[in-house]
Amino acid sequence: MIAPYIVGIGGTTRPGSSGERMVRAVLAATERNGATTRMFGGAELSALPHFAPEDAERSDAQREFVEAVRAADGIVIGSPGYHGGVSGLVKNAIDLLEDLRDDRRVYFDGRAVGLVVTAAGWQACGVTLQALRGIVHAMRGWPTPIGIAVNTFEQQPFAQDGSLADDGLRRQVAMQADQILLLAGATR
Repeated sequence: MIAPYIVGIGGTTRPGSSGERMVRAVLAATERNGATTRMFGGAELSALPHFAPEDAERSDAQREFVEAVRAADGIVIGSPGYHGGVSGLVKNAIDLLEDLRDDRRVYFDGRAVGLVVTAAGWQACGVTLQALRGIVHAMRGWPTPIGIAVNTFEQQPFAQDGSLADDGLRRQVAMQADQILLLAGATR
C-alpha cells in the first residue's frame, strides 16, 4: 500500500509562528499514522511571487508548490486570523493553485483539507476558519469536520519543549489527522 501524501501550507513571515507549528503538528500526527508529508511554511510561502493569472511563466518555487499540491492526497492549511481574514501570504499560495484548473482533479477536488487558525481572539478565529472553509468548498475540497482554532490571547499552544501544551489540543490535532487520512484513503 502506498502511503498517503499530505501537504501542509501555512505560517507567517515570522519564523516559528504558532500557526506554522500547528500545521506541522497535524502533519506529524499523519506521519505517525503512515503518511508522508511536505510542509510549505512561512519561508517557502514568502518566496512565492505574487500570483498574476496573466503570467504564463512560473518561478521554480511556484512550480514546486503547485506540483506538491497536485500530487497530494490531503492538505492542511493554516492561517493566522488577520482582521477576521486569511493572511495574504496564505491566500497568495492558494491563489497560485489556479494552475490546477485544467487538471483531472481540479483544485482540491476529492482531497481532504484540514484547517487550522491561530488568532488573538475567538471572533477572529471563527471568522477566519469560516473563510477558509468557504475557500476549500469553492475549490472542490472536503474540509475535515474538525477545524482547529487556537485563541493565542487565552492559550499558549506550545509548552517550553515545543510539544502541544494541553490534552485538548493534542486530541484535536490527532482527530484532524485521522479525518484527513480517512478521507484521503477513500479517494485513492
